[in-house]
Amino acid sequence: MDRQIHTPITEEVAAGLHAGDYVYLTGSIYVARDAAHKRMMEALDAGKELPIEIENATIYYMGPSPAREGRPIGSAGPTTASRMDRYAPRLLELGQKAMIGKGKRSQEVLDAIVRNHGVYFAAVGGAGALLSQCIKKSTLICYEDLGAEAILQLEIEDFPVVVVADCQGNNLYETAILKYKAADEVLTESP
Repeated sequence: MDRQIHTPITEEVAAGLHAGDYVYLTGSIYVARDAAHKRMMEALDAGKELPIEIENATIYYMGPSPAREGRPIGSAGPTTASRMDRYAPRLLELGQKAMIGKGKRSQEVLDAIVRNHGVYFAAVGGAGALLSQCIKKSTLICYEDLGAEAILQLEIEDFPVVVVADCQGNNLYETAILKYKAADEVLTESP
């Protein structure tokens, strides 16, 4: 099912999303990767506030390439999400609702998605140049010294993603494998 969704992603919005849905996101999201997540955890451990508004936030796991002249950002493809797995449950507990990346997530993250009524979206890996066309504005928020791993705020329009893990506990990576195996069995049993 194709869906047009405006951020922020709330609990109600997340509840209406199902693994396998095609979604076009419009609005504001954050970009953060490993180093930025580590700094956010250090801030929390020190009793400090996060540098971003985490409630109902969407974080895109991406490290952009430099912008060409006249563009807000360079290539903007997703990073492997499992690199943020040790940080994601804590941020979900604090109110983050959505993550965008590529690849599988740990069971701990999947459980935190269900428990906190969140969602994990996948963006197409290898399509960073195309995805960057959906980014209308990029603003540095913090951790400038991290370069491509600094936290950015992006304004996006019709950014294409697929729901991989929904808050009902469905996981597209698992269900797609089961569907493929079932179809393969039908084909191999046919005369």
